Amino acid sequence: MTTPTSRSAGPPASAAGGRPRDARIDDAVRRAVVEILNEAGYSGLTMEAAAARAGTTKPAIRRRWRSRQHLVVDALATTVGTAPTPDTGCTHCDLVAGISTLSEAFTTALGRRALPALVADLAGDPALERHFFELFFHPRRATTAAALRRGIDRGDLRPDIDIDLLLDMLASTTYYRVLFGHLPVTPDLAEDVVAVILSGVATGQWRGRHPSG
Repeated sequence: MTTPTSRSAGPPASAAGGRPRDARIDDAVRRAVVEILNEAGYSGLTMEAAAARAGTTKPAIRRRWRSRQHLVVDALATTVGTAPTPDTGCTHCDLVAGISTLSEAFTTALGRRALPALVADLAGDPALERHFFELFFHPRRATTAAALRRGIDRGDLRPDIDIDLLLDMLASTTYYRVLFGHLPVTPDLAEDVVAVILSGVATGQWRGRHPSG
């Protein structure tokens, strides 16, 4: 799969008439944030620590990201990714591949440490919540929605399916296990979730090609 392209929380300096933004600083800060989150967790990340690790300054980071929480959103988008769910010509394969990227990312220290704490901060900060949805949540959701629509066009899925409900069902098991930690995010989780869901919404045509579904 392709590597996702991440955006920061604000426009580049050149858009405001200043000097062009140095992409090397952006990349260094993103790497530093991921390293700190993996080593010290959400509470261990500060603007000062990120600046020191990236070899830049706190004002330089502030010009790019509004807050420590915005850094974490960017790190999630960079690490978990917003790459499209692939179009392989196989609805089952596309959905498994798309959900697998989520499951794989949340087995990392960053996913386990950052997401639960970040979700708590979203509740009290509408602007941060908007940023999280725009940069990370909605792009991933849109690509999976496109995969479901392709499945309808192929005749694999019933045309009357509730796409929003299916999107919630496909991703919710992974998010639920990451947030509460009651069960592990296993390598087979994406395959198992997709199989259960398709058993309820697939057409006879799809079942003919996947008799175990």
